[in-house]
Amino acid sequence: MSFITEFNNIMWGGVLAVILLGTGLLYTVTLKVPQIRCAKHILGSLKSTLKSDDGSVSGFAALCAAVGGQVVGVASALVAGGPGAMLWMWITAVFGMVLSFSEASLGQLFHEKDKDGNFYGGAPYYMTKGLGCRPLAIAYAVTTIFAIGVCIAMLQNNSIAASVMGVADIPAWVPGIFVTILAAVIVLGGVKRITDAASLIVPFMAVAYLAITIIIVVTHIAEVPAMFATIFKSAFTVEAAAGGAVGYTIKEAVRNGVARGLFSNDAGNGCAAAMHASAKVQHPANQGFSAMFGTFLTTIVICTCTGFAILLTGGISTGQDGVNLVQFAFSDMLGVFGSYFVVLITFLFCFTTLIADMFYGEVGIRYLFKENASVNSTVRIYQVIVLILVLVGAVLPLPVLWDLVDFGVAFLVFFNVYALFRMRKYVQYVLNDYLRQIGEGKQPVWDDTVDIKKKMQ
Repeated sequence: MSFITEFNNIMWGGVLAVILLGTGLLYTVTLKVPQIRCAKHILGSLKSTLKSDDGSVSGFAALCAAVGGQVVGVASALVAGGPGAMLWMWITAVFGMVLSFSEASLGQLFHEKDKDGNFYGGAPYYMTKGLGCRPLAIAYAVTTIFAIGVCIAMLQNNSIAASVMGVADIPAWVPGIFVTILAAVIVLGGVKRITDAASLIVPFMAVAYLAITIIIVVTHIAEVPAMFATIFKSAFTVEAAAGGAVGYTIKEAVRNGVARGLFSNDAGNGCAAAMHASAKVQHPANQGFSAMFGTFLTTIVICTCTGFAILLTGGISTGQDGVNLVQFAFSDMLGVFGSYFVVLITFLFCFTTLIADMFYGEVGIRYLFKENASVNSTVRIYQVIVLILVLVGAVLPLPVLWDLVDFGVAFLVFFNVYALFRMRKYVQYVLNDYLRQIGEGKQPVWDDTVDIKKKMQ
């Protein structure tokens, strides 16, 4: 594990930050700052994707499954990188919004329909059909199965188990078994059941969670200016102390802010494109705008509120980590109710993400074996194996899981960012086509008869 840890420190300490933020800046310039210019189109796109007329996966349901949300990521970022990690998470999210738009749009452009009428797509598909590079797509699919479909899924169950253990004296495997069984019921039911479950869970959990964090911020309003000063100081100074005891470097702030920011929104690693590709929408840009909103919601809103709650209650100096640190922050304000509330919210956040992560792994399997008549059997074998590993994840040490996640996701970023760099003309065409139709007073509809590859030649 020492090699993996050192590799992660090098990659996430600077290399991947430059690659991710640089690509985000390139897309921001190429698409003329769509984060601001197209903000008014996001709400309209969300409304247009609320339901699917033919019973297929709606764009909103796909968004909910992709969002999932993370509370454990920001807590671990603050513990390892200090308050300055918050600023780097925000920067990652701003540029991540345009990357999310690009991935979701490409996922829609190059998705495929199976014999049951379900859409499957994502990075391996646009790497093959758009970029014409199957070796890269194979490498991406294999890495997705390991990093997302296995390691991050294990991490989600670990977080749920840790939250339960924070309020009850029971072994981790007890909640681990419960979560695994529930995940099996939903995951084995297919992508439609996954997105339906997510569309019911995500709106409730987001509103409830934000309400409590806002209460914490309001009751500590006098300390907010000092908190912002600490965040900015810690992001750019060589060393900044938390609670007078712990020191953080700029490298640690960047490394953890970028890595955990990416973990919260998946922008740049391409995996969320698989969920967005499963939706049936009128225009690829509709799902692109939904993906932009998802990145804004998870990192700018949810992760920011989590970070504020931790910093304002002084939780960062307690020695806690992960979800237990979030529990401290909430219990400091709400007493024992706060701890139990975090158990509920952690379950909703992490469980939704867990089933989405397993679906991403399934998409990788389907891509690798799509020419095989027994692909459904292969998917079922994958699901059973991962469900067993998800149970094991409940009892593994949190740092071990984070190391495995960061190691695998680093390669996903390399593979996907290369594809995004090469395929930005496709994304530009999609956005321009959408805005052209809007300018003509039309409801944007994608012309499926257009040979997009020939158009780009």
